[in-house]
Amino acid sequence: MKKTALFAGLLIAWPFLAENLSAQNQPAQNPPPAASPKLEQPQMAAPEPEDEKKPEKKPEKKTDAPAPKVARTAESEGKVVEEIIARVNNDIITKSEYEKARAQAEEDARQDCSGRCTSEQLQAAIEDRQKGSLRDLIDQSLLAQRGKDMGISVETELVKKLDELRIANKLKDMDELEKAVTSQGMNWDDFRGNMRNRLLTQAVIGKEVGSHITITHEEALKYYDAHKSEFVKPEQVALRSIEIHTDGKTPAEIVELRKKIDGLVKRVQDGEDFGELAKRFSDGSTASQNGYLGIYKRGELSKEFEAKVFVMKKREMTDVIETKQGFLVLQVLERYEEGEQPYEKVENEIMDHLYSQGMDPALREYLKTLREQSYVVIKPGYQEMAGSGNSEIQEVSTTPETSKEKKARKKYLLFGKTTAEPKS
Repeated sequence: MKKTALFAGLLIAWPFLAENLSAQNQPAQNPPPAASPKLEQPQMAAPEPEDEKKPEKKPEKKTDAPAPKVARTAESEGKVVEEIIARVNNDIITKSEYEKARAQAEEDARQDCSGRCTSEQLQAAIEDRQKGSLRDLIDQSLLAQRGKDMGISVETELVKKLDELRIANKLKDMDELEKAVTSQGMNWDDFRGNMRNRLLTQAVIGKEVGSHITITHEEALKYYDAHKSEFVKPEQVALRSIEIHTDGKTPAEIVELRKKIDGLVKRVQDGEDFGELAKRFSDGSTASQNGYLGIYKRGELSKEFEAKVFVMKKREMTDVIETKQGFLVLQVLERYEEGEQPYEKVENEIMDHLYSQGMDPALREYLKTLREQSYVVIKPGYQEMAGSGNSEIQEVSTTPETSKEKKARKKYLLFGKTTAEPKS
């Protein structure tokens, strides 16, 4: 079985997408239990500053390679307003992009440590994540460029993701989505471009790395037999929901919304997929994940919900529940009885674990190869943050080899200055 993994280090969270476009969790993967279901409208992340317009470029001599991006300047004063800290072939990474990546790394660390870390542990986690920010930006650029070289098109997937975002934010059409994005200070074209590059990165990882990793049934069963103690679990249920919100609605509108959710329940009873209906019609923040809420042990849900779902069988759903926010229907997607779980219940969890074990070193090796085949220059003072360990990145020129003999590799600093190879 092959699965395409999303790597947090490479796929830095997208502004405005953090909750709505996360990958769908599978119950067998046993993600960390979530809090009791909350009925909330999807929240938009804080805006990022809109990129300034680039000045007109003077005509340049035409070459086969695309023209490199240049740092923007304030023409009236002749001052640099975008500091370049790295160049990746014909692409650049600016200091502002780097600072945004560091800010996102800090936010991720704070979320992961929420309520579980001391202040010293939190600071250590932030510093550890931020160390890789520039390296990850370089890797993202290399992967996106590789995708373009391979002729990979993600336009269909881009349209799909944008539409999911539109639906999750209850917007009528793409024009309203564009207005929502620009109203938060973001440039629409940049927003789409960033999303396209993330999708391209995922596609390259899947094709170039993930497709070469195969986990057999025999390998997964062997792992299960050797680690059975890891699969002793308390009684748990995996849940998904359809939520219809009534906040701010008139009594007449609430009556119609009740009819709407009753109709959705009837459609599930008639054989339609609960997850698909949740994705299309739920007002919940997990609608884009087919309504998937997570896996819960006893004591992690409200007493009302717990009394209902822990007596239900797989694929059964509750009656319509009235809440302060509106109407709710819960479905038990999977049940886990207390004790050692049978192989069939944890097969996907094992496959994902073994796949990740194989993917991590394979991806590192692939990225190392991309770097060796690319021209990457780093501004002095940033080298240690741009690669593994404390050494500078070793790169080769983008000029094609003219002989079979491999050229000696050099290291470059920004603006054409070179240094000698470090001693091993």
